[in-house]
Amino acid sequence: MLAKATKLLLVEDDEDDYILTRDYLEQLSSHVFDIDWISSPEQAIHVLSKNEHDICLLDYRLGASDGLSVLKQAIKNGFCGPIIMLTGQSNDALDSAALDAGAVDYLVKSEMSGSRFARSIRYALARRDVEDERVERLKAEAENRSKDRFLAHLSHELRTPLSSILGYTELLMLSDFNKQAENELGVIYRNGKHLLSLLNDVLDLSKIAVDKLELSLGEVNLDSLMADVFTLMRVSALDKGLSLKFESLEPLPLVIRVDATRVRQILINLINNAIKFTEQGEIVVNAWTEVVNEREMLFFSIKDSGLGIAPEKQALIFKPFEQIADVESRSVGGAGLGLAICSELLSRMQGDISLDSHVGKGSTFTISLYPGDIRQVERNLLKLDLTPNMQQKVAPCQVSGKVLVVDDLRDLRVLVGHLIGSAGAAVDYADNGKQALEKVKKQLADGHTTYDIIFLDIHMPVMGGKEAAIELRKLGFKGAIIALTAATMKGIHSELNALGFDDMIAKPVDSNLLYQCLELRLGQKEQPTSSIQPMPKPSRDKKCFLLVEDDADAAQITQLLLESLDVDTDIATSVKDCKAVLEHNSNYDKVLLDMHLPDGSGLELAGFIKQHYPNIKRVIISGMEPDAVHIRQLKIEQVLLKPINLALLNQLV
Repeated sequence: MLAKATKLLLVEDDEDDYILTRDYLEQLSSHVFDIDWISSPEQAIHVLSKNEHDICLLDYRLGASDGLSVLKQAIKNGFCGPIIMLTGQSNDALDSAALDAGAVDYLVKSEMSGSRFARSIRYALARRDVEDERVERLKAEAENRSKDRFLAHLSHELRTPLSSILGYTELLMLSDFNKQAENELGVIYRNGKHLLSLLNDVLDLSKIAVDKLELSLGEVNLDSLMADVFTLMRVSALDKGLSLKFESLEPLPLVIRVDATRVRQILINLINNAIKFTEQGEIVVNAWTEVVNEREMLFFSIKDSGLGIAPEKQALIFKPFEQIADVESRSVGGAGLGLAICSELLSRMQGDISLDSHVGKGSTFTISLYPGDIRQVERNLLKLDLTPNMQQKVAPCQVSGKVLVVDDLRDLRVLVGHLIGSAGAAVDYADNGKQALEKVKKQLADGHTTYDIIFLDIHMPVMGGKEAAIELRKLGFKGAIIALTAATMKGIHSELNALGFDDMIAKPVDSNLLYQCLELRLGQKEQPTSSIQPMPKPSRDKKCFLLVEDDADAAQITQLLLESLDVDTDIATSVKDCKAVLEHNSNYDKVLLDMHLPDGSGLELAGFIKQHYPNIKRVIISGMEPDAVHIRQLKIEQVLLKPINLALLNQLV
């Protein structure tokens, strides 16, 4: 194969010198040159500005012009290749001037027949190659950094709204409302989880591509792990009328050392595929151990009675972005990343994945992974304890009356309104304090009965709750005004009472406290409102968390989920807010820190808290996986990846 010719531009106004230089270049055996000859300095600048040549030999004297001016202008215009200056006689001053102007070397024409000329050409081209490699490397590194930043931003931006979608759906599924919209809520929840699965697949593959995916090994109860997977996948199987069976062919180790999240991910992916491509019959999951190369490995097989995979497609399905499609062109969702990710993950777990499939008869995927040293671990058959732990809330009281809920967050308005409506009261809504005032003014002007209770959020745009309460009392509103606030610092009760509030309920709204309020104020309406004592405050022996999150929806749903777990939760929306809250009250069990805050980093804030409040445990909540090195350096106690759900928070509590 012929070497690629080096494009050389010779700028020389003497034809004899051009011919001699060309002859010398042709004698160089180390390179093949494609030579362009230009005699005019103006044309030289024009051609060099295109940056199309690998090297340039530039005569110092070009008629009345100076080659140095051509050199400087060419470099200024963007020529990146090496330029060697040629001159008729040796001159140290010209040599220095040429090198200072950007030439890589300076040669006397009489030396062009010697070894110095050849060496100068070789060195100039070698330096060019090194520089090209450096530029390409820097460009590649910049592109990788840019891609990492994009993926991190994408992860954060997608996981944050998913927290609200999945969190609120989960709350509704656990509430009495589930009876009215069970199917619809199920659709929302399943599709939200599917979006999260696709997001995780894309991010996992990107981390695998740049070798940044790390495993988090720990001791795992195998029976519990399998029960979790079975519980989750059984619903999907039943939806299609399929039977899902888990079997252990032999007693299995009760405890293994693996990355539980990744093992669960692999099993769910394979079982989900089996369900997806099976129209009738069953999916059977088997588990066993086997010694391979003097090490005991853990094996799983996932067998389905589905369509099977054609031989020519079996080699493709473990490659990224390749989707299995059957002969009937049935539409199958997904990004085509799952099996590729499973293969990569198992490789990192010192295991493997294989496939045995026949069209029309079904498929069997077999995976292996290293479970740690299990030689001395107690063994037993799988039990798969699947006792459900679901509890639905029912309103403990029935009242009548008119209630106005004022909050700028629609999700919270609807949630509080639903709780009030379930107790029997009529509910109206307003987005801010100004709208609430207008509704009350209209009722008073029409001579209608005003609201019995107004629930007012404190922080709202247009008009906040404090200003609205003052104006409502000026209008002559006699009903109860209850503050909804995340601020539970010392002195807040006195301040709110002075402004005209009757009481307050801390966010996230505790449904039991809300029902107590309704029963107290609407269950005995014959009593004057002013004589009613404030509702009892929540017990302070409960756990108390501080959540630092700037996204209002994500903060609200995390609050609500924690409240359902009987944890008092305050919210700060920035580094500054967090420091101010802790300065007034540092009696928190844990601080949950979002990674990206409007005025700083959650990791830096974690370091500040460690230094000034060492007794508070710190939990990082992030839309992307934080750098493991930073987490270890800051001694962060725990990391939660968005979207946050009830199960994650239950483990945290």
